[in-house]
Formats: sequence, structure tokens, C-alpha cells
Amino acid sequence: MRQFRSMIYPYIVWLAVMVVVPMLMILLYAFTKEGNDVASIKFSLENFTRFFHDAVFIDVLKRSLIIAVATTVLCVILGYPIAYAIATHSERGRMFWILMITLPTWINMLVRTYAWVGILQDDGLFNRILGLFGIEPIKLMYTTFAVVLGMVYNFIPFMILQIHTSLAKMDKSLIDAAGDLGANRFQTFWRITFPLSLPGVLSGITLVFLPAVSSFFIPKLLGGGQYVLIGNVIETQFITSGDWNFGSAISLIMAIIIILSMYLTRKVDTDPTANGRGE
Repeated sequence: MRQFRSMIYPYIVWLAVMVVVPMLMILLYAFTKEGNDVASIKFSLENFTRFFHDAVFIDVLKRSLIIAVATTVLCVILGYPIAYAIATHSERGRMFWILMITLPTWINMLVRTYAWVGILQDDGLFNRILGLFGIEPIKLMYTTFAVVLGMVYNFIPFMILQIHTSLAKMDKSLIDAAGDLGANRFQTFWRITFPLSLPGVLSGITLVFLPAVSSFFIPKLLGGGQYVLIGNVIETQFITSGDWNFGSAISLIMAIIIILSMYLTRKVDTDPTANGRGE
């Protein structure tokens, strides 16, 4: 047992160097003023005060949360029927469709997003097709629609896979039992299938919402420079402005929001009355 226990030490070192130390640095920068001289470090809440007292940053945060929620809801609405349809296929058919769902994820997300630029721009593929029918070009690039579309396209595989996993593990005899007891297809779905698949839905919500709320290159490419989300603000503070203290404070605020969202999701997942298993 001691031999196996010693094998975890490299992972502990890696975790400390790659995760714990950077998080401690962000925490330190967030609560200190500008300046990296250790001897002159002064702790302050100025960075947080600056964020919450500036209406521009608050508007950006609200816009980011709205976009992330809209992306998550669309992924649930579109992803659940797809996952359900895949789960009804034979094992060979499920393997094929899962491969089709995951195949685009083998390509870098940045490349996939660039592909949408070519599709949605004014002289892109979509407007060229409209032109064949005599329809005037539609402004799609640098809009909320383009940003949400790019996020849904990039993140919906996570939702589909999580829901499909829950549906595939479901005991099919429960559906047969519901039919024997006189339940119709809608009643069977609502009382049996959906509650049992709810853990997958909640896991998918977590996997979609977290990257969506902090995404920065999707709104940068599809929304243009004038469409700014909180991820773009953090990127600007670290790379362009060089204000690591303020950027760290915003990152910490987002981390708290993400932790709260994960806590609420987990609370719903463990609540026996939330998924139809309560009395």
C-alpha cells in the first residue's frame, strides 16, 4: 500500500505547481495594489471597488451571464432531443452518432470558430445562398446571434454526451413497467425518463455554462471588437493594459460566480424532490 501511495506524489507536485500556486498568485494580486515589489505590497479592496462602482463593467458582467444562460438553455433544448434519439438506436448506431457528435471536437475550437466567420460574414456562404433566391444579404456578423450561435456550436457536444450517458444507463424495464401500468408515452417520459436523465442534464449545464460565461475568443471573433464579454475584459487587463491586479480581481469574482453556480447545480442534483424521486 505504501508503494502505491508514493505514486501519487508526482501528481500532488503537479497539482500544486500548475493549479494551487497560480490561484494563490491571482488571490494575492486581487487584494493588492498595482506594483510587484514584495517589500511594498499593500493590501486593498480597491480593485473590487473599482469593478462594482463602474457601470460599464457591471453591464459587461450582466451581458456575459445573459449570453451564458441563453447558450445553456439552447444547448438543453437542442441537445436533449438529439441525445434521446441517439439513445434509442442500437449499440452500433449509438457508436456511429456519438462519433459524429465528437468528431468536430477533434479540431481546435479556434479553427472551428473561424469557419463560422466565413459562413456568417456579409459575403459568406449563408448570404450567397440567400442571393441565389434573390434575398438581400442579412447582417449576421458582430451580433448577439453570431456569438450565441458560435457558443452553442462549440459547447453543445458536452450537453449531448452527458445526457446520452444518463439515458444509456437508464433501466429500460422501468419504461416497460410504466407502459404495463397504463402510462402513455408522454407520462412515461415525464415521470420516468426525464427524472432519471436529470443528472446528465445538470452535468451538461455545468459543462456548458462554465466555459460560456468566461469565453473570450468566440465573442472576439464573431462579435467583433465592440462586443465585449467579461472574458474579453480579463484578457485586456492581463495582456493589453498590463493591470494584473484588476484582472485578477475580475477573475476572482468570476471564480466565485462559477463556484456558486456549481453549488446550486449540485444542490438541485442531490435534492430528492427536484427530480421526481421525492414522496
